[in-house]
Amino acid sequence: MKKRLLSLLAALALVLSLAAPVALAADEDTMLETVQVLGILSGDENGNLNLSAPVTRAEFVKMMTAASTYKDSVGSSTASLFTDVKSGHWASGYIKLAVEQGWVTGYVDGSFRPDNTITLEEACTALLRLLGYDSGSLAGSFPDAQLSKSKSIGLLDDLSAAQGQTLTRQDCVTLFYNLLTCQNSAGTVYGTTLGYTVTNGEVDYATLVTNDTKGPYISSGGTVDLPFGTDNVTVFRNGSRSDLSAVSQYDVYYYNENLRTVWVYSDRVTGTLTAVSPSSAAPTSVTVAGGTYTLGTSTSIYQFSNQGSFTTGDTVTLLLGMNGEVVSAVTAAESDSVYYGVVLSSTKAASTSTTSDSGASVQATTEVACSDGVARTFYHSGAAYAAGRLVSVTVNGDGTTIKSLSTSSTLTGTFSGDGTSVAGYDLADSVEILDTDSNGGYVRIYPDRLAGVQLKSGDVRYYSLDANGDIDRMILDEVTGDTLTYVYITSAGSTVDEMNVSGTYTYLQDGVSTTISGSTAYNISMGGALIQYDGSQIKSFRQLSSVRLTELHDLYAMADNQKYLLDGNVQVLLKDNGSTGTEYYLTTLSEINGKDYTLTGWYDDLGCSAGGRIRIIVANAN
Repeated sequence: MKKRLLSLLAALALVLSLAAPVALAADEDTMLETVQVLGILSGDENGNLNLSAPVTRAEFVKMMTAASTYKDSVGSSTASLFTDVKSGHWASGYIKLAVEQGWVTGYVDGSFRPDNTITLEEACTALLRLLGYDSGSLAGSFPDAQLSKSKSIGLLDDLSAAQGQTLTRQDCVTLFYNLLTCQNSAGTVYGTTLGYTVTNGEVDYATLVTNDTKGPYISSGGTVDLPFGTDNVTVFRNGSRSDLSAVSQYDVYYYNENLRTVWVYSDRVTGTLTAVSPSSAAPTSVTVAGGTYTLGTSTSIYQFSNQGSFTTGDTVTLLLGMNGEVVSAVTAAESDSVYYGVVLSSTKAASTSTTSDSGASVQATTEVACSDGVARTFYHSGAAYAAGRLVSVTVNGDGTTIKSLSTSSTLTGTFSGDGTSVAGYDLADSVEILDTDSNGGYVRIYPDRLAGVQLKSGDVRYYSLDANGDIDRMILDEVTGDTLTYVYITSAGSTVDEMNVSGTYTYLQDGVSTTISGSTAYNISMGGALIQYDGSQIKSFRQLSSVRLTELHDLYAMADNQKYLLDGNVQVLLKDNGSTGTEYYLTTLSEINGKDYTLTGWYDDLGCSAGGRIRIIVANAN
């Protein structure tokens, strides 16, 4: 869930950086993003923010309205308020509100002069009134009193405009952000009175985005219904830049009108519905294809309730939202699904009491590690499949069909420096890459993990191309080493005599200690190691290679002039040589360094094309 939200926010940052025509400092980025998502500042018909343009009086009162409790209640005015603001004027409703609330006034000649630019002191006067400061709270006369009060409450922080100067749209970005974080006349942070979270002088941008984003909605016929039209819209599909032409039937989408941005997700799960929990009377989650998913909308709750259309044993397709929750469901006949992956286990049913998707007796249950990194359970007729077999699984209205795939891939070559192409093929934006090993391990990896890696013969077990000729799925054979189990051996002892062999070994995995004893002696010493399995049983240990590290960084370590990349899940252990013996404690990279600690790195040297990464670091205080 966190990952999905982070990707949405990263996409937002990209949208805003593309929309802004000038380079902004990091704090200015935050201000711009905040006032834009709140609708205080909007782009023109082409999406340009025009930050250097001057701001008129009419534009300013519209901004004030968006930054007030009246933002959702303004309509056009039917009366002519001023000689130059008729009822049909685009800003008549905003001007009427601002005058009624006492934020602004007109001129003695009966005009408002909506197209006149606004100066710093005029803007501060209006915002102070919005904050509830009356003339009794000001010391002095206009404009010094207004500017002095504005400065004292933080309204002018980081603002470069001076007295008498016309405000630009960039100035208003800073001014309105400060408005949200300063205190009103009652001593309350103004942004909190609007329902926003303000902490340590900063507005919680992530909360603003989620609160102002509408959805989820389901695409019908590959189209989306947007209240702001489809021109100049930024689209992200599954986290990557896209366009509306890529939207497919049953995609789930969200939109933010102020940002003119749409997020589309095509995640779905198809398989047999085996459980509705806690009951069909009041369901909160369902189990499909061996995975359990939370029902996230009233629509999905109804669909799996007693009054709904789905019952256990049905083959269904779950349509998932940005956080992996079920938004809705359709029948398999409406949405054919095909999965590719590796068999983890497969058994024939002992009885025929459970029915398959087509209503016939279920003969086999097969668990498959699919190319998207998810293990799914399928119920189907026919024979069981050997573990490790490459298969395709088709689920539709006719039931579930599993077929073996050819493993005769000859794809070799070097990935580009950014991991987006290999062997003359581009990778599709939504490419699924699964690395596997002979022990049943699997892990989904992403293109940047393979940047610059040379694939040798046998590394690719299977790949497929989409309609554009791009690689959309790839199943690898122990290319990264990331599927393996890495541990740190803290003690190893074995006894061999003429009649018996025995051994006792203790190892740490992610800080958890495990001891095994038995009639097997392993050729292993204290230090980093990997475990090799035979099914669920330990078959052997294999020693990792060690190196003395001299520098440590977030993504890599140095051993003098040699660079070693770190495993994304590197285990960091702090070694304590206490009076009662040596102890090891799990810690983090941020807690150690190459100056205060002697660092030993343990890396895999197994011949994996994208291996050779530091898997374990042991830190011993100097």
